[in-house]
Amino acid sequence: MYDRLETNIPKPLMSYSDTPFPPECQLFPHRDLVTDYLERYAEEVKSLIQFKTQVIDVRLQNPHAIHDIWTVRSKNLTTGEQNTASYNAVVVSSGHYTIPFIPSVPGMKEWNNAYPSIISHSKFFRRPEDFVNKKVLVVGNAASGVDIAAQIVSYCAPPLLISSRSESFLLSSAAGREELPEITEFISPSVNNRAVRFSDGRVESDINAIVYCTGYLYSYPFLPSLRSQLISDGLRVQNLFQHVFYMEHPSLAFLTLPMRILPFPLCEAQAAVIARVWSNRLQLPSVKRMHEWEDSVIAEKGDGKGFHVQNFPEDFDYHNFLYDLAAQTDGNVGKMPHRWNEKERWLRQKFPAIKKAFADRGEERHCVTTVEELGFDYEAWLENEREEDESEQRA
Repeated sequence: MYDRLETNIPKPLMSYSDTPFPPECQLFPHRDLVTDYLERYAEEVKSLIQFKTQVIDVRLQNPHAIHDIWTVRSKNLTTGEQNTASYNAVVVSSGHYTIPFIPSVPGMKEWNNAYPSIISHSKFFRRPEDFVNKKVLVVGNAASGVDIAAQIVSYCAPPLLISSRSESFLLSSAAGREELPEITEFISPSVNNRAVRFSDGRVESDINAIVYCTGYLYSYPFLPSLRSQLISDGLRVQNLFQHVFYMEHPSLAFLTLPMRILPFPLCEAQAAVIARVWSNRLQLPSVKRMHEWEDSVIAEKGDGKGFHVQNFPEDFDYHNFLYDLAAQTDGNVGKMPHRWNEKERWLRQKFPAIKKAFADRGEERHCVTTVEELGFDYEAWLENEREEDESEQRA
């Protein structure tokens, strides 16, 4: 994580259901505050966590047995000692921000060989001071691209160039940047000096740094033995039901694979469903039905990167679907997540604009702790909607 990282989710939508962020915390918390928050939340189970431990291999002892037994081999990164243990079920919650994704562009390989230190990925970004007086091109305008651009723009040679395929609703209105379409060619070093061509034909040369903020690939190197593979090209995870359960052996489950979601609350909702399935209080459909679900998503979104993307309101609907699924079980045994309400749905819809207003405050943003301070008031909006409805009815 880079030094000045802040969340792109406002704290009212980011927290676990039973642990709010401190009221004095800034609206989009800094990474140190998020670290403190997670450590506080995990205090009761911290004794169960094995730190500095690498999972090397996870595999079924007998894929044909009535009851699944998973063998997990791990390595202590301090001592080098390896350990093997057996479990009835495994949750994979290793995240998916490890393997950088940089799209292939004609001429990139030759260009990178000639200028090996210029192209980088947001994973390796640490501080904007590294770009002082440099001509910089940021590729991508999702959360990380916008955040990194907002930092670099104060240090690089103006204007900061931002290349993207579509308009971003997160970009601040601050000066000193120029938006450009996607890169279509890295021009040969024998023709031009450190130059790229964009889809509109424009050429920019003498570039000192290109930072790709283009996401990551899914990768699970510790799960090589599954009969139905999880990964082909890394753009999505295959053979999972509802982005969670491995279809052939649902005693293997995954957390927070979808993109553009609210990860902490979603993790809580998915965990509630997993717990109820594994305690035999909630039944999954047949393997055939689960594959039909996967096929339906492929038909709608394709078999690539878009498979796990959940743009609003799909992310909210998916979360509430999981809540309703967990709530089907008898009684209130076990922890339940929060179910999103209409005010939170409104806040989720508005938060790109909220983030932009927050960024536009510059250094003063650190004093902003509520959305109301930025002019976003749900009750006022609701009253205005009522008045407009009444006016239409009278007309």
